[in-house]
Amino acid sequence: MKTIQTKILAFGSIALLLVAACKKNDAIVTSNGGKPGALAASVTTLPLDKTKLTDPSAAITFTFSAPNYGFAAAVSNTLQIDAPGDNWAKPSSITLGTNVLSQSYSTAAFNTMLLQMGLVGGTTSQIQVRVVHSISSAVAPVYSNVVSVSVTPFNLASSIYVVGGYQGWNPGAADSLVSPTSNNIYTGVIFFTAGNGNNNFKLLVNKQNYNNSYGWASTLASGTDALGSDNLTVTNESITQAGGSGNLFSLTAPSDDPAVNITANYVTVNTNTNTISLVPMQWSVVGDASPGGWPAGSGNPQSDTDMKFDAANQVWYVNVHLTAGGNIKFRLNHDWGYNLGGTNGTLSTNNGPNIPIATTGTYKVTLDLVHNTYSIQ
Repeated sequence: MKTIQTKILAFGSIALLLVAACKKNDAIVTSNGGKPGALAASVTTLPLDKTKLTDPSAAITFTFSAPNYGFAAAVSNTLQIDAPGDNWAKPSSITLGTNVLSQSYSTAAFNTMLLQMGLVGGTTSQIQVRVVHSISSAVAPVYSNVVSVSVTPFNLASSIYVVGGYQGWNPGAADSLVSPTSNNIYTGVIFFTAGNGNNNFKLLVNKQNYNNSYGWASTLASGTDALGSDNLTVTNESITQAGGSGNLFSLTAPSDDPAVNITANYVTVNTNTNTISLVPMQWSVVGDASPGGWPAGSGNPQSDTDMKFDAANQVWYVNVHLTAGGNIKFRLNHDWGYNLGGTNGTLSTNNGPNIPIATTGTYKVTLDLVHNTYSIQ
Protein backbone atom coordinates (compact mmCIF):
# COMPACT_ATOMS: atom_id res chain seq x y z
CA MET A 1 0.00 0.00 0.00
CA LYS A 2 2.81 2.34 0.91
CA THR A 3 4.49 1.56 -2.37
CA ILE A 4 1.33 2.42 -4.31
CA GLN A 5 0.92 5.74 -2.46
CA THR A 6 4.53 6.60 -3.16
CA LYS A 7 4.04 5.97 -6.87
CA ILE A 8 0.86 8.08 -6.91
CA LEU A 9 2.68 10.98 -5.24
CA ALA A 10 5.56 10.66 -7.70
CA PHE A 11 3.25 10.70 -10.71
CA GLY A 12 1.36 13.67 -9.23
CA SER A 13 4.57 15.64 -8.82
CA ILE A 14 5.56 14.96 -12.42
CA ALA A 15 2.11 16.05 -13.65
CA LEU A 16 2.33 19.30 -11.72
CA LEU A 17 5.76 19.96 -13.21
CA LEU A 18 4.44 19.27 -16.72
CA VAL A 19 1.48 21.61 -16.19
CA ALA A 20 3.81 24.32 -14.89
CA ALA A 21 6.13 23.81 -17.84
CA CYS A 22 3.26 24.00 -20.31
CA LYS A 23 1.97 27.21 -18.78
CA LYS A 24 5.40 28.76 -18.98
CA ASN A 25 6.04 27.79 -22.59
CA ASP A 26 2.54 28.69 -23.83
CA ALA A 27 2.53 32.26 -22.45
CA ILE A 28 1.18 34.57 -25.21
CA VAL A 29 1.86 38.31 -25.46
CA THR A 30 -1.30 40.08 -26.60
CA SER A 31 -1.88 43.64 -27.79
CA ASN A 32 -4.38 45.89 -26.11
CA GLY A 33 -5.36 47.15 -29.57
CA GLY A 34 -3.08 50.13 -29.31
CA LYS A 35 -3.61 53.36 -27.41
CA PRO A 36 -2.48 56.25 -29.63
CA GLY A 37 -0.11 58.96 -28.58
CA ALA A 38 -1.22 62.53 -27.93
CA LEU A 39 -0.28 65.02 -30.67
CA ALA A 40 0.43 68.73 -30.16
CA ALA A 41 1.67 71.59 -32.35
CA SER A 42 4.07 74.31 -31.25
CA VAL A 43 1.67 76.91 -32.72
CA THR A 44 -1.92 76.70 -33.90
CA THR A 45 -1.89 79.95 -35.90
CA LEU A 46 0.96 80.39 -38.36
CA PRO A 47 1.23 83.27 -40.85
CA LEU A 48 4.39 82.26 -42.70
CA ASP A 49 6.98 85.04 -43.05
CA LYS A 50 8.61 85.32 -46.48
CA THR A 51 11.61 87.16 -44.98
CA LYS A 52 12.49 83.91 -43.20
CA LEU A 53 12.70 81.93 -46.41
CA THR A 54 16.37 81.08 -45.88
CA ASP A 55 16.09 80.68 -42.10
CA PRO A 56 16.72 77.00 -41.25
CA SER A 57 15.11 77.21 -37.79
CA ALA A 58 11.74 75.58 -37.16
CA ALA A 59 8.65 77.56 -38.04
CA ILE A 60 6.44 74.81 -36.57
CA THR A 61 7.06 71.59 -34.66
CA PHE A 62 4.69 68.68 -34.11
CA THR A 63 5.31 66.43 -31.11
CA PHE A 64 3.49 63.38 -29.82
CA SER A 65 3.77 60.77 -27.08
CA ALA A 66 4.55 57.16 -27.88
CA PRO A 67 1.58 54.84 -28.44
CA ASN A 68 0.94 52.03 -25.96
CA TYR A 69 0.35 48.51 -27.23
CA GLY A 70 0.76 46.79 -23.85
CA PHE A 71 4.23 45.55 -24.73
CA ALA A 72 7.42 46.84 -26.32
CA ALA A 73 6.30 47.04 -29.96
CA ALA A 74 8.21 48.22 -33.04
CA VAL A 75 5.91 51.07 -34.08
CA SER A 76 5.89 52.90 -37.42
CA ASN A 77 4.73 56.50 -36.96
CA THR A 78 3.55 58.58 -39.94
CA LEU A 79 2.72 62.27 -39.65
CA GLN A 80 -0.11 63.28 -41.98
CA ILE A 81 -1.17 66.81 -42.96
CA ASP A 82 -4.27 67.49 -45.03
CA ALA A 83 -6.98 70.03 -45.80
CA PRO A 84 -10.19 69.38 -43.82
CA GLY A 85 -12.32 68.84 -46.94
CA ASP A 86 -10.05 66.10 -48.29
CA ASN A 87 -10.96 63.65 -45.50
CA TRP A 88 -7.40 62.27 -45.48
CA ALA A 89 -7.71 61.03 -49.06
CA LYS A 90 -4.42 62.55 -50.27
CA PRO A 91 -2.52 63.84 -47.23
CA SER A 92 1.06 65.02 -47.22
CA SER A 93 2.78 62.24 -45.28
CA ILE A 94 6.17 61.65 -43.72
CA THR A 95 7.21 58.41 -42.00
CA LEU A 96 9.37 59.12 -38.98
CA GLY A 97 12.37 57.15 -37.80
CA THR A 98 12.31 54.64 -34.95
CA ASN A 99 11.66 56.34 -31.59
CA VAL A 100 11.31 59.74 -33.33
CA LEU A 101 8.37 61.52 -31.71
CA SER A 102 8.54 64.95 -33.33
CA GLN A 103 8.76 66.62 -36.74
CA SER A 104 9.82 70.21 -37.43
CA TYR A 105 9.52 72.27 -40.60
CA SER A 106 11.44 75.36 -41.67
CA THR A 107 9.53 78.24 -43.22
CA ALA A 108 10.62 77.25 -46.74
CA ALA A 109 9.80 73.55 -46.33
CA PHE A 110 6.41 74.12 -44.72
CA ASN A 111 5.39 76.82 -47.20
CA THR A 112 6.34 74.63 -50.18
CA MET A 113 4.34 71.72 -48.79
CA LEU A 114 1.25 73.88 -48.23
CA LEU A 115 1.39 75.25 -51.78
CA GLN A 116 1.78 71.74 -53.20
CA MET A 117 -1.34 70.77 -51.22
CA GLY A 118 -3.21 73.43 -53.20
CA LEU A 119 -3.48 76.12 -50.54
CA VAL A 120 -3.58 79.66 -51.88
CA GLY A 121 -0.75 82.04 -51.09
CA GLY A 122 -1.79 85.08 -49.07
CA THR A 123 -4.99 83.38 -47.91
CA THR A 124 -5.56 81.95 -44.43
CA SER A 125 -6.63 78.29 -44.51
CA GLN A 126 -7.10 75.46 -42.04
CA ILE A 127 -5.08 72.26 -42.07
CA GLN A 128 -5.47 69.10 -40.01
CA VAL A 129 -2.61 67.05 -38.62
CA ARG A 130 -2.54 63.56 -37.14
CA VAL A 131 -0.17 60.65 -36.51
CA VAL A 132 -0.84 57.14 -37.80
CA HIS A 133 0.64 54.38 -35.59
CA SER A 134 1.15 50.93 -37.07
CA ILE A 135 2.88 47.76 -35.83
CA SER A 136 1.96 45.34 -38.61
CA SER A 137 0.01 45.07 -41.81
CA ALA A 138 -2.10 42.47 -40.01
CA VAL A 139 -3.06 44.89 -37.24
CA ALA A 140 -5.30 47.87 -37.89
CA PRO A 141 -3.47 51.20 -37.39
CA VAL A 142 -4.49 53.60 -34.64
CA TYR A 143 -4.65 57.36 -34.96
CA SER A 144 -3.69 60.19 -32.68
CA ASN A 145 -5.95 63.11 -31.96
CA VAL A 146 -6.32 65.60 -34.82
CA VAL A 147 -4.72 69.01 -34.39
CA SER A 148 -6.06 71.96 -36.41
CA VAL A 149 -3.68 74.72 -37.46
CA SER A 150 -4.55 78.01 -39.14
CA VAL A 151 -1.90 78.73 -41.79
CA THR A 152 -1.20 81.53 -44.26
CA PRO A 153 1.36 80.50 -46.88
CA PHE A 154 2.97 82.95 -49.27
CA ASN A 155 3.31 82.61 -53.01
CA LEU A 156 6.82 81.83 -54.10
CA ALA A 157 7.27 81.76 -57.85
CA SER A 158 9.95 79.56 -59.37
CA SER A 159 11.15 79.26 -62.95
CA ILE A 160 12.77 77.03 -65.49
CA TYR A 161 14.27 78.39 -68.68
CA VAL A 162 13.88 77.66 -72.39
CA VAL A 163 17.15 77.74 -74.31
CA GLY A 164 17.20 76.91 -78.01
CA GLY A 165 17.83 77.75 -81.63
CA TYR A 166 15.29 80.57 -81.59
CA GLN A 167 17.59 82.59 -79.26
CA GLY A 168 21.00 81.26 -80.25
CA TRP A 169 21.34 78.59 -77.56
CA ASN A 170 22.36 81.28 -75.05
CA PRO A 171 21.56 80.17 -71.46
CA GLY A 172 21.95 83.68 -70.08
CA ALA A 173 19.22 85.02 -72.38
CA ALA A 174 16.81 82.07 -72.04
CA ASP A 175 13.10 82.86 -71.70
CA SER A 176 11.31 81.81 -68.52
CA LEU A 177 8.49 79.42 -67.77
CA VAL A 178 7.02 80.25 -64.37
CA SER A 179 5.39 78.25 -61.58
CA PRO A 180 3.55 80.97 -59.59
CA THR A 181 3.17 78.77 -56.50
CA SER A 182 6.27 76.55 -56.91
CA ASN A 183 4.13 73.44 -57.45
CA ASN A 184 6.49 72.19 -60.20
CA ILE A 185 4.05 73.07 -63.00
CA TYR A 186 5.59 75.77 -65.20
CA THR A 187 3.82 77.72 -67.93
CA GLY A 188 4.65 80.49 -70.36
CA VAL A 189 4.56 81.58 -73.96
CA ILE A 190 7.60 81.06 -76.17
CA PHE A 191 7.90 82.66 -79.60
CA PHE A 192 9.86 80.25 -81.79
CA THR A 193 11.23 81.97 -84.90
CA ALA A 194 11.38 80.62 -88.43
CA GLY A 195 14.56 78.97 -89.62
CA ASN A 196 16.23 75.59 -89.66
CA GLY A 197 16.60 74.28 -86.11
CA ASN A 198 15.11 77.36 -84.46
CA ASN A 199 12.30 75.29 -82.95
CA ASN A 200 14.76 72.98 -81.12
CA PHE A 201 15.21 73.65 -77.42
CA LYS A 202 15.98 72.32 -73.95
CA LEU A 203 14.85 73.26 -70.44
CA LEU A 204 17.38 74.64 -67.95
CA VAL A 205 17.10 74.70 -64.16
CA ASN A 206 19.32 77.80 -64.10
CA LYS A 207 20.56 80.39 -66.59
CA GLN A 208 24.25 79.65 -66.07
CA ASN A 209 24.76 76.23 -67.65
CA TYR A 210 23.20 73.01 -68.92
CA ASN A 211 23.65 71.06 -65.69
CA ASN A 212 20.58 68.87 -64.97
CA SER A 213 18.78 70.27 -68.01
CA TYR A 214 15.65 68.56 -69.31
CA GLY A 215 15.62 67.05 -72.77
CA TRP A 216 13.65 64.57 -74.77
CA ALA A 217 13.20 61.12 -73.23
CA SER A 218 12.38 59.42 -76.54
CA THR A 219 14.83 57.84 -78.96
CA LEU A 220 13.11 59.49 -81.94
CA ALA A 221 15.50 61.69 -83.91
CA SER A 222 15.41 65.33 -82.87
CA GLY A 223 13.57 67.69 -85.18
CA THR A 224 11.19 65.22 -86.82
CA ASP A 225 7.47 65.84 -87.09
CA ALA A 226 6.33 62.74 -85.19
CA LEU A 227 5.36 64.42 -81.90
CA GLY A 228 1.81 65.18 -80.90
CA SER A 229 -1.62 64.28 -82.18
CA ASP A 230 -1.43 66.58 -85.22
CA ASN A 231 1.12 68.74 -86.99
CA LEU A 232 0.92 71.60 -84.48
CA THR A 233 0.29 70.35 -80.95
CA VAL A 234 2.59 68.43 -78.61
CA THR A 235 0.70 66.86 -75.69
CA ASN A 236 2.32 65.36 -72.59
CA GLU A 237 5.53 64.36 -74.33
CA SER A 238 8.02 62.75 -71.94
CA ILE A 239 11.06 64.71 -70.80
CA THR A 240 14.07 63.61 -68.80
CA GLN A 241 17.06 64.98 -66.91
CA ALA A 242 19.22 62.07 -68.03
CA GLY A 243 22.56 62.99 -69.57
CA GLY A 244 22.66 62.87 -73.34
CA SER A 245 18.94 63.44 -73.77
CA GLY A 246 17.82 64.80 -77.13
CA ASN A 247 16.47 68.22 -77.98
CA LEU A 248 12.83 69.04 -77.50
CA PHE A 249 11.13 70.93 -80.31
CA SER A 250 8.05 72.90 -81.19
CA LEU A 251 6.10 72.12 -84.34
CA THR A 252 4.68 75.64 -84.61
CA ALA A 253 6.44 77.92 -87.09
CA PRO A 254 5.34 80.60 -89.57
CA SER A 255 5.34 78.09 -92.41
CA ASP A 256 2.54 76.08 -90.76
CA ASP A 257 -0.04 78.58 -92.00
CA PRO A 258 1.38 81.75 -93.60
CA ALA A 259 -2.04 83.42 -93.56
CA VAL A 260 -2.44 83.00 -89.82
CA ASN A 261 1.27 83.12 -88.97
CA ILE A 262 1.20 81.93 -85.34
CA THR A 263 4.69 81.47 -83.90
CA ALA A 264 3.71 81.59 -80.21
CA ASN A 265 3.48 78.41 -78.17
CA TYR A 266 1.83 78.12 -74.77
CA VAL A 267 4.20 75.73 -73.04
CA THR A 268 3.33 73.67 -69.96
CA VAL A 269 6.07 71.70 -68.22
CA ASN A 270 5.20 69.40 -65.33
CA THR A 271 8.30 68.14 -63.51
CA ASN A 272 6.10 66.08 -61.17
CA THR A 273 5.25 63.85 -64.12
CA ASN A 274 8.19 64.83 -66.38
CA THR A 275 5.99 65.86 -69.29
CA ILE A 276 5.70 68.84 -71.62
CA SER A 277 2.83 70.16 -73.74
CA LEU A 278 2.94 72.87 -76.43
CA VAL A 279 -0.14 74.49 -77.92
CA PRO A 280 -0.12 77.24 -80.58
CA MET A 281 -1.53 80.29 -78.83
CA GLN A 282 -1.70 83.98 -79.68
CA TRP A 283 -4.33 86.28 -78.19
CA SER A 284 -4.97 89.60 -79.87
CA VAL A 285 -7.25 92.64 -79.75
CA VAL A 286 -9.55 93.32 -82.71
CA GLY A 287 -12.40 95.73 -83.36
CA ASP A 288 -13.33 99.06 -84.89
CA ALA A 289 -11.88 100.79 -81.79
CA SER A 290 -8.48 99.17 -82.45
CA PRO A 291 -5.87 100.28 -85.02
CA GLY A 292 -6.58 97.37 -87.39
CA GLY A 293 -10.38 97.51 -87.32
CA TRP A 294 -12.59 94.47 -87.62
CA PRO A 295 -11.00 91.56 -89.56
CA ALA A 296 -12.76 90.49 -92.72
CA GLY A 297 -12.61 86.90 -91.50
CA SER A 298 -10.22 84.30 -90.22
CA GLY A 299 -6.64 84.40 -91.42
CA ASN A 300 -6.22 88.18 -91.41
CA PRO A 301 -3.30 88.86 -89.06
CA GLN A 302 -2.91 92.43 -90.28
CA SER A 303 -6.15 93.31 -88.44
CA ASP A 304 -5.04 91.91 -85.08
CA THR A 305 -3.11 93.78 -82.42
CA ASP A 306 -1.14 90.94 -80.84
CA MET A 307 -0.83 90.75 -77.06
CA LYS A 308 2.21 89.74 -75.02
CA PHE A 309 2.23 87.18 -72.20
CA ASP A 310 3.26 88.05 -68.64
CA ALA A 311 4.39 84.68 -67.25
CA ALA A 312 4.83 85.95 -63.69
CA ASN A 313 1.21 87.12 -63.46
CA GLN A 314 -0.22 84.66 -66.00
CA VAL A 315 -1.97 87.38 -68.05
CA TRP A 316 -1.92 88.63 -71.65
CA TYR A 317 -1.48 92.37 -72.18
CA VAL A 318 -0.84 95.05 -74.79
CA ASN A 319 -0.56 98.84 -74.87
CA VAL A 320 -2.82 100.03 -77.67
CA HIS A 321 -4.55 103.19 -78.91
CA LEU A 322 -8.35 102.81 -78.82
CA THR A 323 -10.96 105.09 -80.36
CA ALA A 324 -14.16 106.23 -78.63
CA GLY A 325 -17.43 104.95 -80.06
CA GLY A 326 -15.88 101.72 -81.26
CA ASN A 327 -15.72 98.23 -79.78
CA ILE A 328 -13.12 95.55 -79.20
CA LYS A 329 -12.98 91.81 -78.64
CA PHE A 330 -10.27 89.25 -77.99
CA ARG A 331 -9.63 86.43 -80.43
CA LEU A 332 -7.36 83.41 -80.39
CA ASN A 333 -4.79 82.61 -83.08
CA HIS A 334 -6.00 85.30 -85.51
CA ASP A 335 -9.16 83.32 -86.05
CA TRP A 336 -12.88 83.79 -85.27
CA GLY A 337 -13.19 80.17 -84.17
CA TYR A 338 -12.70 81.25 -80.57
CA ASN A 339 -13.25 84.84 -79.47
CA LEU A 340 -14.20 86.53 -76.20
CA GLY A 341 -16.15 89.63 -75.37
CA GLY A 342 -17.30 90.75 -71.98
CA THR A 343 -19.18 93.09 -69.68
CA ASN A 344 -17.89 95.22 -66.80
CA GLY A 345 -14.55 93.44 -66.60
CA THR A 346 -15.90 89.88 -66.76
CA LEU A 347 -15.19 87.80 -69.85
CA SER A 348 -17.98 86.16 -71.79
CA THR A 349 -18.13 82.72 -73.24
CA ASN A 350 -17.22 82.22 -76.89
CA ASN A 351 -18.80 84.77 -79.29
CA GLY A 352 -19.89 87.00 -76.42
CA PRO A 353 -20.82 90.72 -76.58
CA ASN A 354 -18.51 93.43 -77.89
CA ILE A 355 -16.69 95.62 -75.37
CA PRO A 356 -17.43 99.33 -75.99
CA ILE A 357 -14.78 102.07 -75.69
CA ALA A 358 -16.09 105.34 -74.24
CA THR A 359 -13.01 107.58 -74.42
CA THR A 360 -10.22 107.81 -76.98
CA GLY A 361 -6.75 107.14 -75.59
CA THR A 362 -3.84 104.76 -75.22
CA TYR A 363 -4.69 101.93 -72.82
CA LYS A 364 -3.09 98.89 -71.28
CA VAL A 365 -5.49 96.10 -72.14
CA THR A 366 -5.15 92.96 -69.99
CA LEU A 367 -6.69 89.54 -70.54
CA ASP A 368 -6.73 87.24 -67.49
CA LEU A 369 -7.86 83.77 -68.55
CA VAL A 370 -7.14 82.32 -65.12
CA HIS A 371 -9.71 84.52 -63.37
CA ASN A 372 -11.93 85.08 -66.45
CA THR A 373 -11.52 88.87 -66.36
CA TYR A 374 -10.21 91.73 -68.51
CA SER A 375 -9.21 95.33 -67.83
CA ILE A 376 -8.78 98.46 -69.96
CA GLN A 377 -6.75 101.07 -68.07
